[in-house]
Amino acid sequence: MTTTGRIRGIHVAPEQGAPTRSIETARALAGRGLEGDRYCLADPETDDQSDDRVGGTFADRDGSDLTLIETEALEAVERDYDIALEPGVHRRNLTTEGVALNHLDGERFRVGDVVCEGVELCEPCSYLERHLTEGGVREALIHRGGLRARILEGGVLTVGDRLERH
Repeated sequence: MTTTGRIRGIHVAPEQGAPTRSIETARALAGRGLEGDRYCLADPETDDQSDDRVGGTFADRDGSDLTLIETEALEAVERDYDIALEPGVHRRNLTTEGVALNHLDGERFRVGDVVCEGVELCEPCSYLERHLTEGGVREALIHRGGLRARILEGGVLTVGDRLERH
């Protein structure tokens, strides 16, 4: 895999514990997150909430503006562990294809017109496994859980957008 790929899916959840929903486009807000997602933080200039939504298990963790996971990792989980994860059940915002996300940790990258910075690998947590009927997901996603990123320059994300090192 390279550091150039595409967005295959966009998912948001309006609040902690709510099911994710698939959307075709999302507005990415610098330093805040995806509009309509549980991790979209208050606007520091006005203290207004974006869509009045704030919250999530990792809301206080720096770099939770955006989370990404590779389609190839999900395919490997199905192949190696016989666990099929439906779109969005992984609770990451963007599902990518053709890009090695682990290589973007600490790097700037562009998704469509949005500029991001990889902050840390998004290792699986017990929260995810507690909310799925399928056991073994946490173990299956170790080192395949994706990437947490900070949004540096906002814009609109659309399924099919290119993702590449900036």
